[in-house]
Amino acid sequence: MIHFIIDGKIEREFEVSLAIGEPDYWVFLDVSEFKGKNATLQIIEENKAFDKIYQADSYPGEENIYKEHLRPQFHFSTRRGWTNDPNGLVYYNGEYHLFYQHNPFGWKYGSDANKAWGHAISKDLIHWKELRDAIHPDDLGGIYSGSAVVDKFNSTGFQSGDEKPIICIYTSAGGKTPWSKNKPFTQSIAYSNDRGRTFIKFNGNPVQDHIKLSNRDPKVIWYAPLNQWVIVLYLDDEEMGIFTSNDLKSWQLESRYKRDALHECPELFQLAIDGNEQNKKWILYAGNGRYDIGQFDGKKFIPDVQGITYNYGNCFYASQTFNNIPEEDGRRIQIAWGVIPMPSMPFNQQMLFPVELTLRSTEEGPLIFAQPIDEIKEIYGRNWVYQDKVIEEGHHSFTEEKNKNGLYDISAELEIGSAERFGLNIEKIEITYEIKEQKIHCQERFASLKPMEGKVKFRILVDRETLEIFANDGQIYMPVRSHVNITDISEEFSKWGTDFNISEFLELYPYKFNYLVPYVKPIIVGKGDIIVFSEGGITKLIKMEIHELNSI
Repeated sequence: MIHFIIDGKIEREFEVSLAIGEPDYWVFLDVSEFKGKNATLQIIEENKAFDKIYQADSYPGEENIYKEHLRPQFHFSTRRGWTNDPNGLVYYNGEYHLFYQHNPFGWKYGSDANKAWGHAISKDLIHWKELRDAIHPDDLGGIYSGSAVVDKFNSTGFQSGDEKPIICIYTSAGGKTPWSKNKPFTQSIAYSNDRGRTFIKFNGNPVQDHIKLSNRDPKVIWYAPLNQWVIVLYLDDEEMGIFTSNDLKSWQLESRYKRDALHECPELFQLAIDGNEQNKKWILYAGNGRYDIGQFDGKKFIPDVQGITYNYGNCFYASQTFNNIPEEDGRRIQIAWGVIPMPSMPFNQQMLFPVELTLRSTEEGPLIFAQPIDEIKEIYGRNWVYQDKVIEEGHHSFTEEKNKNGLYDISAELEIGSAERFGLNIEKIEITYEIKEQKIHCQERFASLKPMEGKVKFRILVDRETLEIFANDGQIYMPVRSHVNITDISEEFSKWGTDFNISEFLELYPYKFNYLVPYVKPIIVGKGDIIVFSEGGITKLIKMEIHELNSI
């Protein structure tokens, strides 16, 4: 345990595994905000490696940032350390803000004493600039997940200049760190008057006292019909609490909402059915993305239908959508945590690519569709188009010129013929459509998918360790990691007598996959052929367009 002390006061408390010999990589503590002050670094346990710590404007390995062989090339990942839940997604004055759960001092989740809000900004949701961590642990606890809003009407009274304050609402995870010993989980706020460059914690924190067990992850929205804030808070035991507030400093519990598999990281927003602004529904979901469609009056959510599967992949969790998107844009944009271990790297995990959510009518009723945001076109390079080709039985390569980076945005439309199954194979990862079953398969995951007028559409984003699959215009969303199949891991566990279904377990709790890292070997996607195959007969390729993607 290390204490960073300024003028006699502890400002940071964190744990780090210090190497006695040559380190695997170096980590850093950004101290720029304390420039000109007297600082002391104090180690609690004696360690000779402590003598290696030094001050500088750079750190060893900085020259290789974003060049590492497992580094995502068009998905956000942090420079150093562990990343999980996206937090505080908000747009303000030409910038998208992405906060995220961050352990800057280690590869693993690590100690809650390290759990801060990392921070990055972007003008296009593609190119991100990582800033210093925004909110750090204190005597109330580690900084768990939450959300952010722009206080346009200065309801908090925090505004001190021309800029509207950005308010971050987060969980103080008391009792999980030495500094917060014997304190409970509570909810706190911090604010910025300089476009999110610095944040000040409210001196009246916590703004919401402990309610139940590990209550956490507040999602805040502005509910215009009642001119008030609405907060959805995970209480525990698959139950959410819905609160209202006039100033974010005092919350009123209005109702509770509970169903199976409603766990952590709540989200609440409205979508128009088929783009009809006169016909809207409210969406409520939690960490695994299974969503409910219903009515909301600002105080109580009443479901029409519950527990609809949204994500069919194996690396999606804890998604959040952006607050304060301009009305002229009007999109509902979502980013999720990409649960993807990065062995032997100085960083770990990533964010999935931003998607636009829409609510569309189907035979099964209204469903959420997901599609990559249009801004992806900004990183298009070369492209290849193939049309009206009969795919004979077998595997056929369609990569005339290999992309040196192996990064693609692939769109393919195939017409059902006499084949039993067809699909694409991208660097040992096969995406298959079973015609009789009417199901799409990839690795151990699958989803039911009816053809559209005898055709099936695929769209696939290919990065170093991910394939994000969108089928039939986004009706099916299946982000998958490039690691070995869960079935292989299941066989490994079966040797020890483990009898639970790992695939089923990880569908609800994919972050648990990180505990299986010793049993997985990453496969770097790309730099290989893009293959279209047909088995048991022929298939017609109506059109396939392959866009090379440039690294960001």
